[in-house]
Amino acid sequence: MESLRELYRIGVGPSSSHTMGPRMAAEKFLEKFPDSCRFRVTLFESLAATGKGHLTDWAILSVLGDDKTDIVWKAEEKMAEHPNGMNFEALDDSGNVIGTWKGYSVGGGAIREEGAPASSSASVYNLSTISNIMAYCEDKGITYWEYVEQCEGPEIWNFLGEVWKVMEASLERGLEEEGVLPGSIGLRRQAKSYFRRTKHAGPDMQLTGLTTAYALAVAEENAGGGEIVTAPTCGSCGIVPATLRYLKDIHELKEKDLLRALATAGLFGNVIKTNASISGAEVGCQGEVGSACAMASAAATQLMGGTLRQIEYAAEMGLEHHLGLTCDPVDGLVQIPCIERNACASTRALARAQMSILSDGSHRIPFDEVVEVMKETGHDLPSLYRETSGGGLAKAYNERVK
Repeated sequence: MESLRELYRIGVGPSSSHTMGPRMAAEKFLEKFPDSCRFRVTLFESLAATGKGHLTDWAILSVLGDDKTDIVWKAEEKMAEHPNGMNFEALDDSGNVIGTWKGYSVGGGAIREEGAPASSSASVYNLSTISNIMAYCEDKGITYWEYVEQCEGPEIWNFLGEVWKVMEASLERGLEEEGVLPGSIGLRRQAKSYFRRTKHAGPDMQLTGLTTAYALAVAEENAGGGEIVTAPTCGSCGIVPATLRYLKDIHELKEKDLLRALATAGLFGNVIKTNASISGAEVGCQGEVGSACAMASAAATQLMGGTLRQIEYAAEMGLEHHLGLTCDPVDGLVQIPCIERNACASTRALARAQMSILSDGSHRIPFDEVVEVMKETGHDLPSLYRETSGGGLAKAYNERVK
């Protein structure tokens, strides 16, 4: 498996697959053809279907130049290896193609050239399933976060420290911002009002109220194009920080506790990314919000003192109970239902952690099997429900507002 540096990426929203990935591809293409007279970029399937709402064109044009770049949208056409296909072409002054690059934005801000292996980065972890990792940790008497340190080296803590810094900064900004988010549907930011109301509510409302406010804050920052951390994607970026911030507040946790929780969360996210997918265009929102809930559930259980098996059980529930979740963004924006889903998954992560702590960690379906089922389920979903805005809530909204 790759380093956690390939999972947690610091960048700007609103979408890791539709904004961060295409921007990176444009930057790499420009490096190869800096003197090209013009560029033509063709976007396929999901990138073309929801790219305008996710600012894919803006991300590419901001690199290649809107005065010398043509973008062609082909939502009905597919490339062979992933729904987020891109074809970059460099043109001379006569319009002849002098260079091309075909590739994919595969989720979480990562890109892959056509024909390249699924992972081109160096392998850092020699184990890639939770069952094997858990058995190794039990045999050596170590924790999940100690396994991460063993594989990544002690320098991983400086990286995770920066990750947490950006996560918390996005949360704090989101709690202060008000107004309407950019885009066609006029959705207002709500994090600040939720936070204020929770402060005046009774003790029974604190967990739901605070966690919701924190998740909304980060997800709204992402939707507004603010700086966030993919955890594991932009669309699900509010779940892990909201869960950790709530536990930090009520337990007065130290930074090292939070960084160790991020390491464990990242380990579970890495296993999902390696053996299934974190791309909504490939497997639906179960791969984004479901994966993030599993990561947050694992982190929360660790912070509550859970054992290796209890942590695995919480992560399994966090992913299992999002199986089949569709990716149907209204008008192609990372707003409805994405922002509320961050809040719902954050509270669910805390509930799953509490449930696993109450148990002995024993259960019938292991985490790795749920990962495999998630992959199969995602591939069985019609493309209408995999980030094309052609079905589900997106369709219902469009029919109503016509």
